[in-house]
Amino acid sequence: MTSWGEIVAEAVTLRRALHARPELPWAEVETARTIRARLAALGIAWQAFADTGTVATLAPRAPGRHIALRADIDALPIHEATGAPWASEHDGKMHACGHDGHAATLLAAAQWLVQHERALPGPVTLVFQPAEEGGHGAKRMLEAGALEGVEAIYGWHNWPAIPRGQAVCPDGPVMSANGTFRILVSGAGGHASQPERCADPVLAAAAITLALQQIVSRRVAPQSAVVVAVTSIVAPSAETVTPHEAVLAGSIRLADDALRPSVDRWIAEIAEQTARAYGVRAEVESRPRYGATTNHPPEAEAMRAALAAELGPTWRSEIPAPIMASEDFSYYLAAIPGAFALVGSGKGEDDPPCHSPHYDFDDALIARVARVYVRLAGAPLPPLE
Repeated sequence: MTSWGEIVAEAVTLRRALHARPELPWAEVETARTIRARLAALGIAWQAFADTGTVATLAPRAPGRHIALRADIDALPIHEATGAPWASEHDGKMHACGHDGHAATLLAAAQWLVQHERALPGPVTLVFQPAEEGGHGAKRMLEAGALEGVEAIYGWHNWPAIPRGQAVCPDGPVMSANGTFRILVSGAGGHASQPERCADPVLAAAAITLALQQIVSRRVAPQSAVVVAVTSIVAPSAETVTPHEAVLAGSIRLADDALRPSVDRWIAEIAEQTARAYGVRAEVESRPRYGATTNHPPEAEAMRAALAAELGPTWRSEIPAPIMASEDFSYYLAAIPGAFALVGSGKGEDDPPCHSPHYDFDDALIARVARVYVRLAGAPLPPLE
């Protein structure tokens, strides 16, 4: 039997190997191969779901409640700047959100659980999910039947804005819903010296950007958490040329999914009417992405108990929930009971956030969260080493 210390050390090594070879959503071929090879080496039978997704079930005939434990596996299109010895070998791709650590943590838990499979009170399904970063991987996994027979699911995300040793796992929303929008502003281009002969889409795009800020400040109740962010304005041109078009793009975040239709409508109204005031036209396209990640109270209580037992009496973070980031774990929680936690990795004020080119997963979380998973599975606990 492999000791807990050896399991954790192997998981850290594996995490860094995954970090060095990141793959984008729906292209996690080598990552899936590595995970499947590791499961096979542990004697755990696995099945492929949704192409690069992998699912394995321990103690399938145990009589107790069937739970699932999930890890996401995809990376982001970011140029890494950590300088770590295990930095990305794939230019323009990076594990900038810690999914390498999530996968390694679940594999560490899997190795301990398979060594104690006979002691498991119920089946435990391990879910290695692709394409969380905007690819709706959880939706595809559900559609493929990856959670068939599962009665509850648990997941987590590392969060540098929370101090190490603390976590968040509320009843109800823990992460927000999100969506994107694109606004095409069409005018009449021409010579910059003749503004009267042009209909300037750049000026209108700037006005639309400012006008959209009234949604949060004047259209939404102060008690409702909403973000409307214009994240890019693209209007290629020369210094002396007014372009024909400008394109704005942005993101919305909502603590309450019910606000989505209103926010989308306000964006369209403000963009179209502001454009009209500037003598141009605006066409708005809004797209929903993920719903709010909403915990079920009984499962959230079980996860809080596991976090408290592992992290100690000061485990509970004061960070307000829901945070405004989003997660496709929301698909699972809309389908079956479950809970999702944010586990802190912060060491100070200068910690790079997730999605930063300077971010790197905190390997100290592997042992802690793997033990949380072991507690949720009902297996004998690893010794503290």
